[in-house]
Amino acid sequence: MSNGAAAGSAASKMSAAGDDLDARYGRSGRSKKPVVIGVAAVIAAIGLTWLIWAAFVQSTPPVTSRLLGFEITSPTSAKATIQVDRTESTEATCRLQAKAADFSIVGELTVTVPADSPRKQTLPATLTTQRAATSVVLIGCTTPDNPRPQ
Repeated sequence: MSNGAAAGSAASKMSAAGDDLDARYGRSGRSKKPVVIGVAAVIAAIGLTWLIWAAFVQSTPPVTSRLLGFEITSPTSAKATIQVDRTESTEATCRLQAKAADFSIVGELTVTVPADSPRKQTLPATLTTQRAATSVVLIGCTTPDNPRPQ
């Protein structure tokens, strides 16, 4: 037997032993790595597309509002001024709360901004309270299409 034939015989024995182990442990000769990378890339692309879409939608709400100021006028009354800005002429509903020193809610008011009113406006609001309030909080404004306060 020549040296080359012995080396070929040893290599074929090693290959046969490797094939036996692959069959025993359920390994296939093909690598699944390209498939896994492809699936991961598709999932990442879908996730990135959703993230960009969600960021754009949430960055342009149909209505925004802010509390410009408040004044406690009596033990049973508080006045507030809010600014409401809508991206389109749609009805908005804004909720205000008066809170006492212990942070309990002592008064609440819902202000409706009609669809035919100016898109950006400043509104006064007077809240009737059960007892003395120390602050007024703007919870936010909603529209019929967007029930989350903005």
